[in-house]
Amino acid sequence: MTTKYKTEGCVIDYTAGSDLASGAVVVVGTKVGVCLTSIANGAQGSVQIAGVFTLAKLAGDTIAQCANVYWDTTNSRITTTASGNTLAGVAYAAAANGATTVDVLLNGVSC
Repeated sequence: MTTKYKTEGCVIDYTAGSDLASGAVVVVGTKVGVCLTSIANGAQGSVQIAGVFTLAKLAGDTIAQCANVYWDTTNSRITTTASGNTLAGVAYAAAANGATTVDVLLNGVSC
């Protein structure tokens, strides 16, 4: 068998279990990714699992730069609470109390 280069691995094919809008956050196994296009239920589309994305967070949370952050699927937002949530990556920049978003370096792969 020969070895063949396929891709950097930053973007994966994902089959949606429901209609997803471009920019929607999805959990794929143990990784968090962002839909690059809208994906219809049952269709396959591109999900990026690396890079920095601005994601929703609870306005009352203060998140330090480089803190581990987790995707709370129930509330569709980033949290610093690990229990019951999926590691999304680290805060690329600090996010103050009152901010409704945080920049997250996804915990996928290095590209």
